[in-house]
Amino acid sequence: MDSERVDQIIEEYQCEASALIQILLRIQEEAHWLSSNALHRVSERLGVSMTRIMHIATFYKAFSLVPKGRHEVHICVGTACHVRGAERVLDSVEDATGLKPGETDLDLKFSLETVNCVGCCALGPVMQVDKKTYGKLSAADTVNLLQSYE
Repeated sequence: MDSERVDQIIEEYQCEASALIQILLRIQEEAHWLSSNALHRVSERLGVSMTRIMHIATFYKAFSLVPKGRHEVHICVGTACHVRGAERVLDSVEDATGLKPGETDLDLKFSLETVNCVGCCALGPVMQVDKKTYGKLSAADTVNLLQSYE
C-alpha cells in the first residue's frame, strides 16, 4: 500500500492517535497485511512511537506483519466443530491448497488459519472465507467452495 493511501486512511480518522487501532484495521483490510512502510507512515503522521505501534500490531491476532492471501480461510476447530468433523474439513483444505495453518500460498491467493470458535456452534463444522461463514460442511463441500474463489 502506498503512502498516499495510508495518508487518506489516516485523514479519515482526523489524524487522531486515539484511532490507531481502527487505522491499522483499515490498512490491514485493504492491504491484507501491515507493511513496515505503512507502519512507519502511521507513526510519523500520528506522532505515535513505533514501539507502541509494534506492541499493538503483534498483540492482536487480527494484524499480520507478513503478506496474507487475498482470501483468508479460517477453519473452526472448537469443540462443537471438532466433534462434527472439523479435522476432515481442515484436511481437505490442506489437500486442496497445499497449505498448513498459518501459511499463505506463493500467489497470495489463500491464507489458512484455524480458530477456536466462530460462534456458530450449531452449524459445525464451520469454515469462514473472507468473513463469509459456511456451515455443516463435508470435505467435498469445502473443495467446491474453495474452487469458487479461484
